Amino acid sequence: MNPKDPNYSQFALIREMMETVAVVKRFDARQIADVAREVRSAGRLLLTGEGSSRIFPAKNALRKALRWGLDLHLVADGARQAAQYDLTDFAVFLASNSGRTKEVVSLARKLAAEGNSRRYALTANKATPLEEVATKTFVLTCGKEDACAATKSVVEQAIFYQSLLSHLAGRDAARDLTGLDQKILQALTLPIDPALVQKACRASIIYFAGLNDGVAEELTLKTNEITRKRSDYLEGTYAVHGVEEVMDPIDVVFVIDPIEEEIGKFQEVLAQGVGLTVIAIADRDTPFPTIRTPSAAEMTPALYLCAGWNVLVEIGLALGINLDKPQRARKIGNELIS
Repeated sequence: MNPKDPNYSQFALIREMMETVAVVKRFDARQIADVAREVRSAGRLLLTGEGSSRIFPAKNALRKALRWGLDLHLVADGARQAAQYDLTDFAVFLASNSGRTKEVVSLARKLAAEGNSRRYALTANKATPLEEVATKTFVLTCGKEDACAATKSVVEQAIFYQSLLSHLAGRDAARDLTGLDQKILQALTLPIDPALVQKACRASIIYFAGLNDGVAEELTLKTNEITRKRSDYLEGTYAVHGVEEVMDPIDVVFVIDPIEEEIGKFQEVLAQGVGLTVIAIADRDTPFPTIRTPSAAEMTPALYLCAGWNVLVEIGLALGINLDKPQRARKIGNELIS
């Protein structure tokens, strides 16, 4: 992306992607210290929300908690499913940018009726129905998003949750964020090979594979919203466990941060067997054509997400898509109507 070019800057979606840089720069990890103590006391944490408010923010946190060996029972599910659980002893973070997502507000009301006092809202708006029922509300600094696809809010939610876990792990959350804003800028403005963009434009389905940390899954959703093309998320090695039977040589698979031990199988089954194009998004060179991002240690997945946005914008523009005007998609999937 070139934000100085009017062909890009005319779109709210791209302007909001670029605003992620400032959102990260001003993020204050200290705001989470008090609630982190409450979460530690509970020992159980549910991260819930719908769509993009849950996929990357919550799943990235789940992976981090397991990698860091946190003594925390951490769960991430949609609000309707979570409403079926016994959440008596859980601290619950309810994420909804609008603060009006019906499923999330309904769960918050259920928790309140049951006497669960650890109800924390994470929103991008003030004075919302969700704030009315939460015991504490954190309002994101990213501001309102005009584009249908959530972007800057997703990254702020993710660093919020990761900073929360950093407090629990005794890590310096601010140190993980040092310099991240400029690295996100690099990821958003990396030049993308036009030949790879054209291959993606011709694909019948754009696949994403990789770790179950929300990056590949979130980019699968963003592919629908930004490029209007069909997409599918293939967790882990799912890409080489049967789906190759229905893949087409014109299709494209983006592998996010490929695991070294799995690269050979992807080459054998997908590149050689199916004959399709495999493209990596990683902070290192790989045997595949690679969109190479900077490395940001524990925050590198956020760079992969931003590089993926970059790619999808190039595909959307090459297809002549109006990035700000989807035909059916809505900003709030299921809005609470008073």
